[in-house]
Amino acid sequence: MCRIDKIGIVCCSNGQKKENAEQLDVLAQTLEDMGIAPVFSPYIYEKDSVYAADAQQRAQVLMDFYADDEIKGIFDISGGDLANGILPYLDYDLIARSEKLFWGYSDLTSVINGIYTKTGKASVLYQIRNLVADDSKQQITDFRNTVLDNKTDLFDITYDFLQGSEMQGIVVGGNIRCFLKLAGTEYFPDLNGKVLLLESYSGGVAQMEAYLSQLQQLGAFKKVSGILLGTFTQMEKTNSVPDIVTMVKRFAGDSLPIAVTRNVGHGFDSKAIMIGKKLK
Repeated sequence: MCRIDKIGIVCCSNGQKKENAEQLDVLAQTLEDMGIAPVFSPYIYEKDSVYAADAQQRAQVLMDFYADDEIKGIFDISGGDLANGILPYLDYDLIARSEKLFWGYSDLTSVINGIYTKTGKASVLYQIRNLVADDSKQQITDFRNTVLDNKTDLFDITYDFLQGSEMQGIVVGGNIRCFLKLAGTEYFPDLNGKVLLLESYSGGVAQMEAYLSQLQQLGAFKKVSGILLGTFTQMEKTNSVPDIVTMVKRFAGDSLPIAVTRNVGHGFDSKAIMIGKKLK
C-alpha cells in the first residue's frame, strides 16, 4: 500500500453516539501525528434514533470519497445494523475502477462482501478505532508499519488447525450475523472454493445454531474449501456449552479443513484480514 496523505472516515452503519466524540477527536489526533489527514463524513453522529443520515446519504458520502483523488483510503468507524441499506445506492463501476481500499468491521461485513461480489475487489475487515482503544500502542505500531511503510504487520495473523492441515481460496465472510444478511441477494458471494471466515461479537448458542443452520441450508459447508474461525466474544465470555468450535465441527463434518485464530474479531487487539483476496 502506498503512503496515505488523506483518508475518508465514514459511518455507513449506525450513527455514533455523541459521547464517542472525545474518542474520535483522539483518533483524529493520532492519525495526524502519523502524517495522515482524516476527512470526516458529515454524517457521523446519531441525529434521529440510530440514524446519522438515510441510506442514500450515507452511500453518497462513501462514493464522494471514492471519487475524490485526494482520498487514498476509506475507513468506516461504525457498526450495528444499518450498513446493508446502502448497497443499492453504491456505484460499483466507480469502486471497481478505484485503487482505494475500504476498511470496516462487524456490520460492515455486508458492505465488504457486497463490494467483492459486485466488483471482485478486496476490502479490509478492521476497525480503525482500535488505534485509540485498550491495545492502542501495538495497534498504532502495526497500523503505521503496514499503511505507511508497506509492511504486513497488521495482516500477520497466527492460526491453528482443528482439522486438516491446509486450506486455500479467496476469503469471504466476517461477522456471521451480518454476512447472512446478504443471503438471497445479489450481494452474496459465490461460496465455491472460498475460505469462509466467521466471527461474532454478540449471540449465544441459540443464535449460532440458527446461523450455522442457515449456512448449511445455503450449501456453504459443501462449497467452501475451508473455515477460518475468529473470536466469538459473547460465547467465550460466558463459556457457552457447546462452544463455537464444537458447533462448527458438527455442521461442517470431519473432512472440511477448519482453523482458528485469536487475531480476527471484535477484540481491541484484533488484526486485519483481506476479504476478497486469496489466502493459503
